[in-house]
Amino acid sequence: MKRSTQISKKVLAGLLGLGASVTLAACETPDTTTTAPAGDAPITTESPATVGTSPAPATDASNNVVAVAQSDESFSTLAQAIEAAGLTETLSQDGPYTVFAPTNEAFAALPEGVLDALLLPENQDVLTQVLSYHVVPQEVTSDQITPGEVATVEGESINVQVDQASGDVMVNEAMVVEPDVVASNGVIHAIDQVILPPNLDLAQLQGAGTEGTGTY
Repeated sequence: MKRSTQISKKVLAGLLGLGASVTLAACETPDTTTTAPAGDAPITTESPATVGTSPAPATDASNNVVAVAQSDESFSTLAQAIEAAGLTETLSQDGPYTVFAPTNEAFAALPEGVLDALLLPENQDVLTQVLSYHVVPQEVTSDQITPGEVATVEGESINVQVDQASGDVMVNEAMVVEPDVVASNGVIHAIDQVILPPNLDLAQLQGAGTEGTGTY
């Protein structure tokens, strides 16, 4: 049974516009048009003024997160999925966004038949749910990431872990393999696995014949 709170594209667009409440440090997000004062608990003390303070480039449609994914061969499956979900226009808006982007290899590692099923028109709502679970409605570069539970556009939280010794960043069970792919309306961090919302049952997918939750 499909969950009653399943995200539609209209709801997704609205959530993205309300992204000011989310941070990777579980603290208050600074206003996107002003530089946060030093005492307003920024995400990191290293470069707090950089969060959401570059509105001008966000209007550059040739370099937004969708355009960057489309121009990078390692994200070609992601770009296809964004189009199939009908999220191209939404993710081309001003943002800012942080996208934990599965590589082509990450999508290929999904159980057999799952990717093909996700791309079917009848499974668009499920695909939208999966993709929105990879998006945080705030721009956070790798040097601003701190550990903790982070709410996503999908509504469920991801768990971010940082290895202080190596600097490796984990998102649930996926590792960031290429950080800081900068776009005009946010930043992309490539990850090596597809992460799935905890309340997603792959049995919802028509034509997949696979069930389960987690990370692949």
